[in-house]
Amino acid sequence: MQHKYKFALLSLSFLFLVSCNDETALPLDLAAESIIPQPLSVTATGSSFEITSETSIYSDGDLQTANYLADLLKPSTGFAIDVKPLNSKSSGNNIILDLEVSGEFGPEGYRLEITNDQIKLSAKEEHGLFNGIQTLRQLLPAQIEKKTLQSGPWLVATGTVFDKPEFEYRGSMLDVSRHFIQKEDVKRLIDLISQYKINKLHLHLSDDQGWRIEIKSWPNLTAHGGSTQVGGGKGGFYTQEEYKDIVKYAASRFITIIPEIDMPGHTNAALSSYPELNCDGNAPKLYTGTEVGFSTLCTDKEIVYEFIDDVIRELADMTPGPYIHIGGDESHVTELKDYIPFIERTAKIVKKYGKNVIGWDEIAHASLPPNSVVHYWHVAKNAKKGVDQNAKVLISPATKTYLDMQYDSTTQLGLHWAAYIEVDSAYIWEPTELVEGISKENILGIESPLWSETIINMDDIEYMVFPRLICHSEIAWTPKNLRKWDNFKVRLGKHKAKLEFQDIGYYPSKLVPWQMRESFNKSGL
Repeated sequence: MQHKYKFALLSLSFLFLVSCNDETALPLDLAAESIIPQPLSVTATGSSFEITSETSIYSDGDLQTANYLADLLKPSTGFAIDVKPLNSKSSGNNIILDLEVSGEFGPEGYRLEITNDQIKLSAKEEHGLFNGIQTLRQLLPAQIEKKTLQSGPWLVATGTVFDKPEFEYRGSMLDVSRHFIQKEDVKRLIDLISQYKINKLHLHLSDDQGWRIEIKSWPNLTAHGGSTQVGGGKGGFYTQEEYKDIVKYAASRFITIIPEIDMPGHTNAALSSYPELNCDGNAPKLYTGTEVGFSTLCTDKEIVYEFIDDVIRELADMTPGPYIHIGGDESHVTELKDYIPFIERTAKIVKKYGKNVIGWDEIAHASLPPNSVVHYWHVAKNAKKGVDQNAKVLISPATKTYLDMQYDSTTQLGLHWAAYIEVDSAYIWEPTELVEGISKENILGIESPLWSETIINMDDIEYMVFPRLICHSEIAWTPKNLRKWDNFKVRLGKHKAKLEFQDIGYYPSKLVPWQMRESFNKSGL
């Protein structure tokens, strides 16, 4: 009897342990999940939904978005999830993507309703469904990010998430001019940033060190001007077909590509390719250093505007998005009396081809056409001049958003002329409080530029971009009253597994309490 009594006690203890572990391991509290960017509202109902091999996806929208979700789930779960039109829905374990005409969502908002037997994602437009999928992705065990079969189970806490963005424009910028970045790496960056609801990628396609986009009417721009880079490497460029492929791929992740041709300064690669663009008619040598401000197009020559017209025409034809960025920064050797009419004439060319102008904040010295955007990076007075002309302002303060700035004095990559930008510094600031006289209604959004003086490859990109771009994504998406550093750093720390399972070479800041979120199993052990 004594042995039976001991065995019973041990059995009860084991069952109690399993029960406790199961209770703590299962994702029962939706409000405790680490969603980034922070949603507008989260309501938990204390249970779980499980994605299984029997789960189907039903959509009344574009099945491309539904297929994106199915493809996302398949590698780690092994489930070949069926995608079907919503009108064929059956009862049971389903994920529903529902386009719902509602004023509450806007073009990018969504509502995610999770019960024991169904996940329903509602939005006004496909972009909202895509954003909701990124939130659902974060609610699943981090092993969902692995490309090999994992054991599961694939549990999601029940409740409701309602969400929409604070700012329309939430962007990143990649300088492919100083060091050329291969097309497949640009695509990987698109995949990574879209997870955090970034919707714009600005490509800096020309500079003193290299011209990176094929212009068929001026072929020597790439044949000669694209042949090198900082430090004297071989450089490179995107053919028009490659550029179109990037644009198409970005669109599949609801990211708009914004191309930049920087002028009248930052133009040595063009000047070396076509000497007629110089005032003296002589071609300078290709440049592989990192100084700025020494080059300029000859603003008095008519051939220069024929050149610009051809470049903008070909670029606009390949770019379905509404913007072309004309640069305009650091043109130190261009007299202001020459700079102003140059910017005004170039802006008219951009409008001629059906696009709106974006330019660095110096362009506000000129008279700007309607719907122009002044890209604030350095001089607050310039940004205010833009607002005084009814232009919108894109916020990229170098001291907060420049991803090429070093984290601290020990960082091997990057520069620090603007600031050292640790993760807390990247998060603790407010766009509406930067410049007196520039309020929320004047701001289009924020953008995080990565200049590539020291950036050579994808490993470098990931280290400098992550996790600071994640910080910026929350500033651009989440209202000020919901953003708290002490809360954010904990949520960010719980993204450690998500980042590592995607092989993202992020910077492991000591200011963040990094912790792995392990997978759940049915016993809780």
